[in-house]
Parts: sequence; C-alpha cells; structure tokens
Amino acid sequence: MYSPNFKGTDINEFINIVGMNLKKTIIVDPQVRGRINVRSYEMLNEKQYYQFFLNVLEVYSFAVVEMENGVLKVVRNKDAKTSNIPVVTDDAPGQGDEMVTRVVQVRNVSVRELAPLLRQFSNQAGGGHVVNYDPSNVIMMTGPAAVVNRLVDIIQRVDKAGDQELEIVKLQYASAPEIVRILESIYKSQGRAEQPDFLVPRIVADERTNSVIVSGELQARQRVIELAKRLDSELQTSGNTRVFYLKYAKAEELVPVLKGVSESIVAEVQGGSGAAGAQGGRSAAANSGRSISIEAHADSNSLVITAQPDMMRSLEEVLRQLDIRRAQVLVEAIIVEVFEGDGTDFGVQWLNANGGGTNFNNGNTIPIINVAGGAAVASQVTRGSTTTTIVEGREVITTVPDSNRDYSALANVLSGLNGAMVGFYNGNWAAILQAVRTSTNSNVLATPHITTMDNQEAFFLVGQEVPVITGSTTGSNNTNPFQQVDRQEVGIKLKVTPQINEGDAVQLTIEQEVSSIGGATAVDITINKREIKTTVMADDGATVVLGGLIDEDVQESESKVPILGDIPILGHLFKSTSVTKQKRNLMVFIKATIVREGSAISGISKTKYNYIRAEQLKREEEGIRLMPNTRQVVLPEWDDSLTLPPTFDDYMNKQQPPAGIEQGKQD
Repeated sequence: MYSPNFKGTDINEFINIVGMNLKKTIIVDPQVRGRINVRSYEMLNEKQYYQFFLNVLEVYSFAVVEMENGVLKVVRNKDAKTSNIPVVTDDAPGQGDEMVTRVVQVRNVSVRELAPLLRQFSNQAGGGHVVNYDPSNVIMMTGPAAVVNRLVDIIQRVDKAGDQELEIVKLQYASAPEIVRILESIYKSQGRAEQPDFLVPRIVADERTNSVIVSGELQARQRVIELAKRLDSELQTSGNTRVFYLKYAKAEELVPVLKGVSESIVAEVQGGSGAAGAQGGRSAAANSGRSISIEAHADSNSLVITAQPDMMRSLEEVLRQLDIRRAQVLVEAIIVEVFEGDGTDFGVQWLNANGGGTNFNNGNTIPIINVAGGAAVASQVTRGSTTTTIVEGREVITTVPDSNRDYSALANVLSGLNGAMVGFYNGNWAAILQAVRTSTNSNVLATPHITTMDNQEAFFLVGQEVPVITGSTTGSNNTNPFQQVDRQEVGIKLKVTPQINEGDAVQLTIEQEVSSIGGATAVDITINKREIKTTVMADDGATVVLGGLIDEDVQESESKVPILGDIPILGHLFKSTSVTKQKRNLMVFIKATIVREGSAISGISKTKYNYIRAEQLKREEEGIRLMPNTRQVVLPEWDDSLTLPPTFDDYMNKQQPPAGIEQGKQD
C-alpha cells in the first residue's frame, strides 16, 4: 500500500520514486521538467498507485508510453501520439490516462461528417488525435484511454441506423410517375429544406410494376403511403380525359405517334387470352369497347387524350419521354475559294498593199486585216459639191461641204484591243505588234454560323437571284415575243442537317455550293458552280475539312506560217502565241458543337454580339472620310437582364417636365 505525498518535488525525482516502488524501468525525455505538488489522504494499492502516477503526469502535460518489453517512456503529450503506443480493442480498451490508439468501424454514419464533431471532445493540441479514413469508413483515435473510451461511447450512440426501411405501394388505378410528381410537389411546397433529412421521405416510381417505393422514418413513410392510397382511387367513369401541356414538342407531330402506340397496345392485348389474363386491367379496358381519342390543340400546344387508366399510363409514359428538350447544334463553316489565272499573248502581223501578209486571230490578238480595213475607211474623205438652181426666176446656189472622216469601223475593231499594240506602215508595207499579260486572282471567304435543332435542316444563303430565260413564245407574225424567266440563286449556299448520336458524335449531312455568273452567251448567261454533297461523322467540337484542288488548266495556242514560223528568233515575226493558266481551289471547314443547355446559347450569342460591336466601335474610331463628325450606329452593350418597357404614364412623365419648371422657364 502506498500513500503518495509530494510537495515542490522535482518531477524527475517523482518519476524515480515511482519507478523504484513499482520496480519499473522508466526512461525520461530530456524535455520533461518541472515541479509537482500532490497529496493523497488514502492508501493506494499498486494498480491505483500506477494510475495515480499517470494522472499526475497527464495534469502536467506529460504521458507514459509502455513498450513491449515493459519499459516505460515519459514524453510530452503531443509527442506521445506519434510514439509506439498500443492499439487496443473492445476486449482490452485500457483505462485511465494510459495512452492508447483505437480503430472504430462506423456503419451507419459518414466518418467525414462525424470526425469534426469528435475532435471537439479531444485535445488536438496535446496528446489527442482523431483521423477519419473514408474508403473504409473508420475513425482512428489516439489519446488517454479514458478520453478514447468516451469518444467510442459517443460513436456507438450516434452510429445507429434510423428506421429507414422500404415499403412498396402497388397502385391499381393511378400512374406511379404522376403520384410521385404530386407527392414531391407537396413536400417541396411545405419547405422541404427546413426539415431534417431523416424526416424527409424518399419517393421513387417503378414504372414497370406501376408501384411507388417509399423510404424514410416510420412517420414520414406512413404519411406518404396514406396519401398515395387516397390518390389511387378508381374514377367514376370507366375512362378519363386529361389535357397534357407540352413543353418542347409540337402537339400536331405527336398525335400520329401516340395513335400508333395505342393501336399497338390494343392489338397486343386482344392477341390472346393468355396475354389478356396477364394484363387483367388492360384487357378489361380493351374489351370495354371505349375508343381512344387523341387530339391536338395547336393554340395552347397541348394534347387532349381520352383513354382507360392503364392505357392512359402507357401513353403518359411515352409522352413524357418524347416531350424533352432537344439538343441543338451550332454549325460553324469556313468556306475559302482561291482562284489564280495567268495569260500571255504575243504576236506579229504584217501586210502588203499589193498582196501577201499574215493574219492571226487567236487569244487576244486583233487581225491586221480588220485594222487595215478600219483605217482605210477612216482615211477616206468625201469632197463637197456646188449646185445652182433657178427658183421663181432667181438663181439659188447650194453648197455641200466636205464630209468628215468615218472612224466608226476603226473604233469598232480597236475596241477589242487588250494590252499594247504598236504598228507602222511604209509605202505598201504595214505591220503591227501586239503583247499582253493578264493576271486574275480572287479570294472568296465566307464564315456562316448556323444554329439548328437536332435532325432539323438549316439553310444559309449569301448571294443574289439571277434571272434565267427558261422559254420563249412569239405572237402572230413573229411579233410581241413573250419570254419565261426563272430566278436562280447564285452565291454561297450551305445546307446542313445534324444528327446527334449516342455520346458526343454528330452526323452531318452537308450540301455546300459556291456559284457565280460566268458570262453571257448567245442564248443566255453561264453560271459557274462548285458543289459538295456528303455525309460525315464528327465529334463534338471537332473540325472536318471538305474539298480541295478542283482543277488546274493550262492551254497553249500558237498560230504561225509554216517553215517561216519555225526559224529561231526571226520566226516570231511569222507567228502569234497565246498561253493561259488557271488554278482553282475550294476548301470547306465544318465545325459542329452540341448545345444542350440554354445558358450555352446565351454565352455563344454574347460572344458573337460583342464581336460585331467591336467591329462597329473600330469603324467609329476610324471615322468616315470627308465626313469626320458623322457618328455611326453602334450596338448597345450586352445586357443579360430583361427590362420591360416603361408604361404609358411613365413615358409621358419623362417627355413632359413638371409644371413648376415649365412656369419658371416662361418667367
């Protein structure tokens, strides 16, 4: 028996005395310092004396760690939790201020939510430590055995499964999804967020068995089950009529689908007695002779359906799955057409007045014969004449002046000149030299953006309608001709039909066309057309390239005098050469982006809106030449909020100033 009494004793001396009394080997940490004051008025046995030893050290923020060989270590509290302290179980939990570690399995509560509560009952700054491990849902605690056992007792009291049993309510007349919708609306309107979670029942509809599954506390379950049974009552008539207001689909388009589904169900029920027996309620409805009526009301976009309860449930389920928000597809296209054309013409022609010469008309070359003929006409001058006549006994003299030269024929010939022409004549000889180099480049760029619904065709056109003659009729005696004219679209056209497949893939049916007016012919105009028709598969946000090099045309034309045109260098005096080269490229880049939410459409629209507004601001900064003070129209800043227009009274009040202000202005 021991009667410990220490007053102002050094703690190391206290540890030595306890070690000698208990015959224990004790290792003291160098940081263990201080003096203690303690007195006992009763006799303690060896077990009580050891617990007294642990209590004193715990009060002075020290702890004892017992090793496997029986050696005791005295360390600071905060160092004890990382030492080799024993891991205890329910069979030997430890007692008093003995430092232990314990692992507790939690079965009904999340340790992530429970651990912060337990830390409030443990000295985390000292020897206490509480850690949760989510994958196994366990809590690991370190500290004095008395504190750890207290935390275990708290866990056992909290870790109790509530009365969260499941009950299934079989419905006979009502539709399970509709009953669930009504019950959830009731709890939502009663302020569900203000109730504890364990008092809020969970309600799920099983459409296959037309049942309602309820889980939760007993009282909450009973309220839901009682309300569901009251709603599951037979109607007064053998059928019912309901109005379904559609959110996304068109009522007219769903009528044929629902009628086909109802006819299939009736045919299935009437197919055999076995099937009729398995679906008793539906068989009775089918044999009752009542027809199913499905009508659409376009103004309110609703469906009016009259059918038996079981048939109504089937049609309602089909309607619920069809009336969904369909995804949209943003199709962004980049159409680039690059055209390059080069041509070179060079020719020499000569002529002799007595006969002989060369004459070429290939390429842009003007024949020398036509030039000589026009020059001959232009050089002729008609001399005037004088005529004397007797009129009423008087002599009248009429003079016709010389006529001017006629340059119309020469002008008509030279109007077809393209490039440079140099000519000369000397005596009976004349020659002309023609040379021209042409270069044509065009770059057509279009970036149309189209947003369309899934499986809906979208069409984009930037161009013009060109009149094309399709027929001609003349009247009697070939007078009053009548022509039939059709308008044909010419420009950049894009037609695309997207189809969203399972996942994030989009199938695109694309018809793309780039057309332009090529020129006039003897009959009508020619239209150049480049068209692509294809069906491709692309991932969401991926870019697909279509098109490529269309054609490259090189033509060489040479007209020459035999033998003489083959002479090196001098042969160019007896020939005319024309070379043309054309190259056309058309590239189409298509990018499809799936838009499933309305907020995404708003973000895309805002981006495009700000882009156009930035272009307008840039043009306003640059100004208009010769009109520097003219302000250009600029879009207002994007505003996501919806502002209603002012009322008539508010508008009139803003337009008319108050009476006092108006009177002051008059004074």
